[in-house]
Amino acid sequence: MDDNGDARPMTTDDLPSHADHGLVTSSRVIDAPVFDKTGQRIGRIDDLSIDKKTGQVRYVMVAFGGFLGIGERLHPTPWGVLDYDTALDGYVTPLDKAALNAAPHYTHDELAAFGAGDSSYRDRLFAYYGPYGAAPF
Repeated sequence: MDDNGDARPMTTDDLPSHADHGLVTSSRVIDAPVFDKTGQRIGRIDDLSIDKKTGQVRYVMVAFGGFLGIGERLHPTPWGVLDYDTALDGYVTPLDKAALNAAPHYTHDELAAFGAGDSSYRDRLFAYYGPYGAAPF
């Protein structure tokens, strides 16, 4: 309502900030920074892997390394091992850069086959991330 009591259209100023609610659009997740538990930035979210049947985000592709995208590696990280930190305005993982570097990873070209019929990738990812609290799917 405006000062005269008339209905007015909703604007973005009327909406809560993205940190104020539990939903987030993919555009706010893509390129979000990823930090280790000490607050050191270790990468960024390059993409999401979404289960076609349930609609749940299964993995975020954490990218780091390379230069200007060349040689960059994508680390499928289970969504469940990331926590959003409002103070950092990014996601925090219990892994440090060395642990993430040692995790299963793919190039952009290899990512095209990710999840396509071969379920062995799930076993490798769960074996690696299970100790960090990731649940198998």
